[in-house]
Amino acid sequence: MAFTATTSSITVFGNKRIVIGSYTNTAGSSGGDIVTGLLSVDFVSLTPNVAAVLPTTSVGVDETLPLSGGTVTVATGTDENGYFMLVGTGSA
Repeated sequence: MAFTATTSSITVFGNKRIVIGSYTNTAGSSGGDIVTGLLSVDFVSLTPNVAAVLPTTSVGVDETLPLSGGTVTVATGTDENGYFMLVGTGSA
């Protein structure tokens, strides 16, 4: 089981940092950790990359927000790929 998350951009908006990227699941994986580099995470948006919304497709955050620390555990559909946007403060 393999989950990878790749950050494509980090920007600052006011006093918040926004981390944008993509995730990939292979070999039956259904989620994993996104290491953000943030000190705290206030908001997480996950968007599956699927042709249509399927009833078996679900994504979620396996954390209580705001999260102290920059590693966010997510749950996704098996072998599902998609995109993430995280908003938080500071940088590690």
